[in-house]
Amino acid sequence: MVSVAELFVRVAGENPVIQGFVGGIVIAGLNLFGALLVFVWRDPSERALDGALGFAAGVMLAAAFTSLIIPGIEQYSGGNPIPTLVGIVLGVIFLDQADRLVPHAHYLLTGRRRADEANPSTSLPVANERLVPVVLFILAITLHNMPEGLAVGVGFGSGDIDNAISLMLAIGIQNIPEGLAVSVAAINAGLDRRSYAVFAGLRSGIVEIPLAVVGALAVNVVEPLLPYAMGFAAGAMLFVISDEIIPETHTHGYERTATLGVMAGVIVMLYLDVSLG
Repeated sequence: MVSVAELFVRVAGENPVIQGFVGGIVIAGLNLFGALLVFVWRDPSERALDGALGFAAGVMLAAAFTSLIIPGIEQYSGGNPIPTLVGIVLGVIFLDQADRLVPHAHYLLTGRRRADEANPSTSLPVANERLVPVVLFILAITLHNMPEGLAVGVGFGSGDIDNAISLMLAIGIQNIPEGLAVSVAAINAGLDRRSYAVFAGLRSGIVEIPLAVVGALAVNVVEPLLPYAMGFAAGAMLFVISDEIIPETHTHGYERTATLGVMAGVIVMLYLDVSLG
């Protein structure tokens, strides 16, 4: 029986950069699949979305450790944790600073600063107030797709095909509820289902596919960077989980459902890691 790794190599070949490119297509395609679910699951409840996003957080949480941090320390640093830990810190700093772009985007979209919201008379007119939080949400999700694409590329660049595939599948699986959540938010703001679903796929692919290639190319050319790159991707993913996904799932009164989703995501990812590795 042909293994998943052997099948992937038959399709993508043995070049890590091409593998990263194919991996980027897979995770972007699963994001698009999640966005297209709005045609079938037309009105998911807040409870269902919180549970699905909790599941995504659990998958990412386990993947950050099993597919990035632990291999970065044990396999690619000779047991020395410093390079991977440095990478984690850099990943957290990068996402923290990049997240500061969102308030600036808020100003560009609404014509007013956060401090001005209590006094609308000092603000410029807003063309469509309902679209503002949706656009900000899409910007945030797009920003957070960056470490996911990078992580997949780094995984394939490491040369450990089994670990890379489990990471690719983990990120792809968590992209499904993420794509659905963004589509639901956009449709609730009045955007057309069909046009937004196409946009969602393009948005994800534009970010994730090239970064997967960059990640694979970087570590393939400069191998000593591998533990730093793996730590960077893991740190960025952990930041997204703690700063965005989990708080978002705990704002609608369905904290228990979201927590159970996290536990389910961790279990699924651990199973994938063991069965594929």
